[in-house]
Amino acid sequence: MKLYKTVAHEAIADQTIEKSKFIAHVKPVSSREEADSFITDIKKKYRDATHNVPAMVVGEKMQIQWASDDGEPQGTSGAPIVRLMVSEGITDTVIVVTRYFGGIKLGTGGLARAYTSTAKMGLKSAGICQVSEMTVLRCRFDYNFFSKIQNAAGKDFQINNINYTDKIEADIECEPECSDEIRDLLVNITDGRIIIKSEEKRNVKQLCSDETR
Repeated sequence: MKLYKTVAHEAIADQTIEKSKFIAHVKPVSSREEADSFITDIKKKYRDATHNVPAMVVGEKMQIQWASDDGEPQGTSGAPIVRLMVSEGITDTVIVVTRYFGGIKLGTGGLARAYTSTAKMGLKSAGICQVSEMTVLRCRFDYNFFSKIQNAAGKDFQINNINYTDKIEADIECEPECSDEIRDLLVNITDGRIIIKSEEKRNVKQLCSDETR
């Protein structure tokens, strides 16, 4: 079950527009407190910058939407970044766009475009991913079945968190409605010698293709 979109990992992107340098820092977060801590850290790192514009969207239903213009004309920087994230359906994400003023004024429209495009570069660098509720089967099986399970993986299930010991332990992730079918498939592939140690539902990140963004 698809829940929401967020970013896969922390990232940085930058560009120069009319001699002003814009730097986007992006991070996945799970709370307002985590986002606030990240914003504080970036402001300390770039304390000599002209502006450090923060924006965040947090919560599965985007319950928290907040931004500041940090001295830029009202509505030209933070708010457009929040609108970008909301329009893209991205949440649990904080962005800080730092600006070093280069001496050329961009105007209100130019500022909004500059901050939005820099944030968009940061999001692309961080990787947009879909968070879905998945059934995760923690499995243990002999090495000689691994290639067969790998060959069967794809659209219906994924293999993650592989641990190589005397046998292979791995997480088999699938849609909840397919869990019984995947269990039967794994049993057939391994001639009944697979051990399913646990089964749980978990929110799992999956990188989006261009078509699903």
